[in-house]
Amino acid sequence: QVQLVESGGGLVQAGGSLRLSCAASGRTFSSYAMGWFRQAPGKEREFVAAISRSESTYYAGSLKGRLTISRDNAKNTVYRQMNSLKPEDTAVYYCAASAAGTDSFDYWGQGTQVTVSS
Repeated sequence: QVQLVESGGGLVQAGGSLRLSCAASGRTFSSYAMGWFRQAPGKEREFVAAISRSESTYYAGSLKGRLTISRDNAKNTVYRQMNSLKPEDTAVYYCAASAAGTDSFDYWGQGTQVTVSS
């Protein structure tokens, strides 16, 4: 079992940058693949990025180039850095963990709101 707590959300102007953090409980953080998802108002949740246990990274095609996912196993934390933010990036961003890999995720955080103003 792992518990996830996101932080770093807030209001940012278009063109700005924002780094989200996700702190995980437990001693086996390094054994989990981690991911970020988002859900905009009225839309389904969508994949943003993932990082495997071996630190291979995967990005949503539409976001590639503006996004970096990283992890610090010593701090049990995964990060999501996004640059050149656009109003359409406004969403609740969720952190997720998977014991099996990056194809499906078993554990979810509560989410953190990111609002990008134009």
